[in-house]
Amino acid sequence: MTNISIVTGGSRGLGRNTAISIARHGGDVILTYRSQADEAKSVVTEIEALGRKAVALQLDVGNIASFAAFAKTVRSTLHSTWDSASFNHLVNNAGHGEMIDFAETTEAQFDGLFNVHVKGMFFLTQTLLPLLADGGRIVNFSSGLTRVSYPGFSAYSAAKGAVEILTLYMAKELGHRGITANTIAPGAIETDFLGGSVRDIPAYNDTFAAMTALGRVGVPEDIGPAVASLLENDNRWVNAQRIEVSGGQNI
Repeated sequence: MTNISIVTGGSRGLGRNTAISIARHGGDVILTYRSQADEAKSVVTEIEALGRKAVALQLDVGNIASFAAFAKTVRSTLHSTWDSASFNHLVNNAGHGEMIDFAETTEAQFDGLFNVHVKGMFFLTQTLLPLLADGGRIVNFSSGLTRVSYPGFSAYSAAKGAVEILTLYMAKELGHRGITANTIAPGAIETDFLGGSVRDIPAYNDTFAAMTALGRVGVPEDIGPAVASLLENDNRWVNAQRIEVSGGQNI
């Protein structure tokens, strides 16, 4: 039976690579996008070229009021595309970054990060639970910055720290349904995160590469396959873990 995964923020960056990696592992995907509809369609086309099914749905993870309607759309999509009443995997990837000194962080910036990364993830997962199959998987994206500090990321890292704690509670409270919950924590990656700073600013790239045992920063292709592998049945006994995928950053 084909597994169906929902990947939030799947139109670009790590979400895009995760969605495509899942398809390469033989899975089908519902990916969400906030505003980049054309990029999302491109991901769907690439997944279909692999012989898998994919659907792109619009979702703003910071808009909790929209989640009930989104769940109804997921339900109808599962029925029309897969003749299924449930999906198997939820990958909570959608999010954004802010780099601001602690002393300069505004309430609006703080709330923006927590509304998406913590409150949005919490209530989206809760809303989708009736559609998540027993024995399913939840993977929540965190960050290597919850283990070490780097100036400018106090609010972002605090939000990701909350994600890690919530993941433990999901694993504990959903275990009776056979659902596992784990956290993936990437290190510095060449994406458009923070305006592409790690990818496009040589000084940033060099700084993070020097911190990493393997001597370079990561690329999306380092992360997506790790998530897809974690969703495989071979990893069914991995639960409540923070798995850092950073090439050995800050060790």
